[in-house]
Amino acid sequence: MCGIFVCHRHPDALGFKLEAERLSKTLAHRGPDDSGTFLEGSTILCHERLAIVGSSKARQPIVREDVALVASARIYNHETVRKSLAQEEFNDSQTDSDSEAIIHAYRRHGRQAPQFLDGIFSFALYDRTQDRLVVARDPLGVTSLYQGWNSHNGDTLFFASEMKALHPICDYIMAFPPGHVLDTHGSPYYRYDSPAWQLPECMPSSAVNHALIRDSLTMAVRKRMMSDMPYGVLLSGSFDSSLIAAIVAREMDSCRKLSDPKALRTDIPAKVSTFSVGLQGSADASVATKVAKFLGTDHHAYHFTFEEGIEALSDVIYYTETFDVASVRASAPLFLLSTRMKAEGYKVLLSAEGSKEIFGGYANVPSMSAMQQERVRRIKQLHHFDIQQAHKATMASGVEARFPFLDKEVVEVAMSIDPREKQISPSRLDKQVLRKAFDDATDPYLPHDILWGQGEYASSGGTGYGWIALLKAFASACVTPKMMDFQPEHWAEDPPITKEAYLYRRLFDQHFPPQCAATVEKRESNRTVGTARNRKISKYLLE
Repeated sequence: MCGIFVCHRHPDALGFKLEAERLSKTLAHRGPDDSGTFLEGSTILCHERLAIVGSSKARQPIVREDVALVASARIYNHETVRKSLAQEEFNDSQTDSDSEAIIHAYRRHGRQAPQFLDGIFSFALYDRTQDRLVVARDPLGVTSLYQGWNSHNGDTLFFASEMKALHPICDYIMAFPPGHVLDTHGSPYYRYDSPAWQLPECMPSSAVNHALIRDSLTMAVRKRMMSDMPYGVLLSGSFDSSLIAAIVAREMDSCRKLSDPKALRTDIPAKVSTFSVGLQGSADASVATKVAKFLGTDHHAYHFTFEEGIEALSDVIYYTETFDVASVRASAPLFLLSTRMKAEGYKVLLSAEGSKEIFGGYANVPSMSAMQQERVRRIKQLHHFDIQQAHKATMASGVEARFPFLDKEVVEVAMSIDPREKQISPSRLDKQVLRKAFDDATDPYLPHDILWGQGEYASSGGTGYGWIALLKAFASACVTPKMMDFQPEHWAEDPPITKEAYLYRRLFDQHFPPQCAATVEKRESNRTVGTARNRKISKYLLE
C-alpha cells in the first residue's frame, strides 16, 4: 500500500500543484520508494509509492489515454482480471503493477469496478474523456482514506490516505466510508458492497463446514504472501497469530515442492520470519517463542523498555491520527516493531486482526439475534479501531500489514455459520469452530495447548496488561486534578474522562487542529463514541 493525495475541481490546479506535492510528501512514510504527480484541467493526482509488488515500471500515477489512476492497494486477483480481458481491445497492460487491474475493471464495469476486485484498496481514478472522478475504498476499510472540503471553495474535493495531508487546506474532514464509491457523474456515494450478513434481519443458519473454513483461510494466507519483498508474521503468542504463522509455514513448504518455485511471487526463504514485541519478561513472549520453535521459524523477539514506549507516544498519535485510549495502547508496540522490521529490510507483516470479530463468540447474550447483531456491529467498527491502528502504526515505517482473517471469502464463510455454533459455554471454547477446523492429530498445525488454550493476550502484538498498567501510572503522574477540571473549550463536546485519555488528547492537539478531532471514534465500555457531527455522517452513509 502507498499514500495518495487528490484534488478535483480546483479553480487553479496549476497554481496549486506545488502545494499539492508538498502535502503529498507528508505521506512519504507510506511510500518512501518513489513519488509522482498527474495534472490535467482541475484535477491533481499525487502518489507516494511503497514498492512491494512490481518493478520500476509499476510507478504511479498510471496514465493512459482515457484514464489516470492513483491507488493505495493490494489487488490479489490482478492476474485473473488481466487474463479475463486478454482478448478485449481496450486491454493495454503496460506495467506489472497489481493496481493496474483497477483500470481494466473500470473500463468494463464503470463505478461498479470495486465489486470485481479481490483485495484491499483506496483509489482515485480520473476519467479523462469525461472529466469524471471515481473514488473508492475497500469493503471493510483496511486501507485508510479521508475526504476534505474547504468552506471558501466548496466545489473542490480533496482526498488523502491520511488526514495530516488535508488539515492544512481543509476546514472539514471525514473518513471516507468503507465499501463505497464516490462518482462525480453519479450519486454522491454509491454503496457497492452490501453482503447479506450485514442486513438486520439476517440470521445465519449454515452448519459448520470445517473443511471450508480451513480451505478459505489457507487461500487467504496464500494470497497475502504475494510479495517481491521480504515479509514476516506477527506472532503475539495468541492462538490466532500462531495459526497464521503455521499456515504460512506450510504454504512455504508446499511452494518449495512446486515445479515453479516462484508461483507465489516470492523468493521462498528457508524459514518463515516471525516477529513478537513486548516488554521484557511478558508472559506472551515465552508462548511466542514456544510456537516459533515448534514451527521452526526464524523468530525475531523484540523487547522494548517502558521509557522507549513513552518516548514513542507522540509519534504514535501523529501517525495513527487518534486519541482513542485502547488504540494508542495497542499501536505503540506495533509502531516500535515496524521500525525494527524496516531496519532489517522487511516490508510486509501478516497479522491476525479480525479473528475475534468473525469467529469469536460471547458467553452471556440475551438471544442469538443479539449476538449476531453485536458481531456485525464490531466488524463495521474495525476500520475505526483494530484495522486502522495496525495499518497506520506499521505504515509509519513503510511496512504493510495484511490481515488474512478479513479476506472477503473468509468473512463470508464465518458470518454464514449459525451463531449458536459460536456461543461460548462450559463445553465450547471461544472460536471453537476455527480451532476444530485446524485440529489435525496426524500432522498438527500447532501444539495442542496452543490450539486449545484459553490464554488472553492484548490486541495487536500481545504486549500484555503490564504495558497498560504502566501507561495508566505515567498518565496519573503527568496529569493533575486541576488539568482535568480546566480543559480546553474545544474539548467541550467530547471531554476526556480519564487522565490517560487527557494525555493522549493533549498530544493529539499538538499535531492536529481542532477540526481533525471529529474524525476520531472512541471506545468506552465496548461502545463507540464519536462527535455528534460524525455520528450523523456515519448514519447517513453507512446505515
